[in-house]
Amino acid sequence: MPPPAHRARVPSRALHAAVLATLVLPAPGPAQEIMPEPAAPTPAELQDRPVALVTGSTGGLGREVALALGERGWHVIVHGRDRARGLEVVREVRAAGGSAAFYRADFASLEEVGRLGEAILRDYVRLDVLVNNAGIWLAGDDTRRLSADGHELTLAVNYLAAYRLTDLLLPLLRASAPSRIVHVASGAQAPIDFDDPMLERGYSGSRAYGQSKLAQVMHAFDLARALEGTGVRVNALHPATLMDTDMVRDAGVRPRSTVEEGRDAVLHLVLDPDVGSGAYHDGTRPARAHAQAYDEEARARLRVLSEALTGGGR
Repeated sequence: MPPPAHRARVPSRALHAAVLATLVLPAPGPAQEIMPEPAAPTPAELQDRPVALVTGSTGGLGREVALALGERGWHVIVHGRDRARGLEVVREVRAAGGSAAFYRADFASLEEVGRLGEAILRDYVRLDVLVNNAGIWLAGDDTRRLSADGHELTLAVNYLAAYRLTDLLLPLLRASAPSRIVHVASGAQAPIDFDDPMLERGYSGSRAYGQSKLAQVMHAFDLARALEGTGVRVNALHPATLMDTDMVRDAGVRPRSTVEEGRDAVLHLVLDPDVGSGAYHDGTRPARAHAQAYDEEARARLRVLSEALTGGGR
């Protein structure tokens, strides 16, 4: 369980309804409604369990974070694209002493991201922690790919999806304060060219990854400032260098650190009562991000771009 200072009270059903009323959600479309597997617990069942949504938690770092929270008695909202892997993580979280439900959504589609956000708001009256962990790394691949919405794929999955999901869930995170948002970024940051954010010129997989990770850090700084005084803490981190994950191995790169190192760094931002807000960490230590992250004009341009591309912003 989290330290007492981090425990959030369970919002009432009336407050939950009020939170939903503040949202302007997209009109229902042809896509299938996202449903939890197994069914999401009732508010009464979560009375003594904090709730965390860990995106990209069917493997790698996300899975380890989910299991560690389960060991502490949390309820974990497991997310990914693979149902079988997701349900296996649910079983593992339950075996560790927590509870869990799996939600499937493809972050290459902002429509599916939106439906995931709607589903969480429909099924939960509290959200103590959001860990934006889902991501891709097309190392050594210089074939530029597009998302379902026509955006450069790495930026779409690593940043725009998290931006949209966070924006949708902010009312619930506010209502559940004290709460936390953690962006799993990287030390491999590259400056954003706002004249060509989709990298139509000079594309490379490493450049695409680097700018998507810097965008996450910039968003964390921006969001932390906007949420000052609300009880919602926002931070970004480089969890560990080249962890021993499928993503790293599939890239043909030799791992240099363990997933457990990265897990512990994320847990530090999730659980430590002394963690502040609006910082970038390298592992468990405060660190300096790329210079563009501290450029007020650049962050403002990113905010405008993000709102335009996702239809978000509040």
